[in-house]
Amino acid sequence: MTRAEFEAELRKLIQAFETGTGNERCVACVACERCVDCTFCRNSKALQRCHYCVDSQRCSDSTHCRGCRDLIACSHCVASERCTQSSYLVRSVDCTGCTYCFGCVGLVRKDFHILNQPYDRSSYFKLTAKLMRELGLSAGSGAEPAPAPAARAAQR
Repeated sequence: MTRAEFEAELRKLIQAFETGTGNERCVACVACERCVDCTFCRNSKALQRCHYCVDSQRCSDSTHCRGCRDLIACSHCVASERCTQSSYLVRSVDCTGCTYCFGCVGLVRKDFHILNQPYDRSSYFKLTAKLMRELGLSAGSGAEPAPAPAARAAQR
């Protein structure tokens, strides 16, 4: 095989993959393309083993993420990119092993940070609730914890 033959075959493979839209072994996914082993995802592309993700692309082993790109093993993230093993991130990039970070970049094993600055838990939730409203990010998007059972009963 010559270099030219190799390059031509590789281009064909890439084009065939990128133009394909079929999902494999997915359950109840809607308007998704090129997803594998996913359940209950919507409007997403090239997810692998993800569940309940919406408007996301190229994520693996992630759940309940919305508007995210290139996540690995993350949950409840919103509008975040290239993060790994993290939960409850909002508009964060390149974070690893973090929880409850908002607008953070490049953090490793940090919790309750906004724009890479630490906050106590109470201040974090107070400020991020305001930021969510100001930035037009919807409540219930996975960026905040679920109410305690007593609080849920009182809401009824």
